[in-house]
Amino acid sequence: MYPASALSTRRLTRCAVLTALALALSVTEGLFPLTVLVPLPGLRLGLANLVTIYALCTISGREALLILVARCLLGALVGGNLSALAFSLGGGLLAFGVMWLLVRCRRLSLFGVCIAGAAAHNTGQVLAAMAVLASPALLVYLAPLLLASLVTGAVTGAASILLVRRVPPPDGKP
Repeated sequence: MYPASALSTRRLTRCAVLTALALALSVTEGLFPLTVLVPLPGLRLGLANLVTIYALCTISGREALLILVARCLLGALVGGNLSALAFSLGGGLLAFGVMWLLVRCRRLSLFGVCIAGAAAHNTGQVLAAMAVLASPALLVYLAPLLLASLVTGAVTGAASILLVRRVPPPDGKP
């Protein structure tokens, strides 16, 4: 159908476009902090996670992981906050691992996968903060974040269900 180089160029282009979309969602989300409504520092809805879930469901785990890592790196550079990279990657990688495992569980909907991913992301961020700051006291912050992840994960879960159902896979696979 296509030569091997054309497929790799298509995949690279697809990953670049999805990374740009995830980065744009992340930056846009940062302009409207949820802390105005809920006084939890650093709380975000996790809209960039929509791209990760879409990639996990329609492309491959490997490419979804590459998109996630690229988004975290570029987000830290664009935001000018390289110290936040540890928190972003810590949360993102743990969330990715949990969602990658759960998306294969056919009994669990994307709604549940996203709630678990939000909880894992918050857990990963708190663990990264504990490691960077060498303070186990930050574990106290995890309980309210896990409660918030029920809401944020439910919102992104509902949106991801619509996204995966309505946006055709990049390769035209059903």
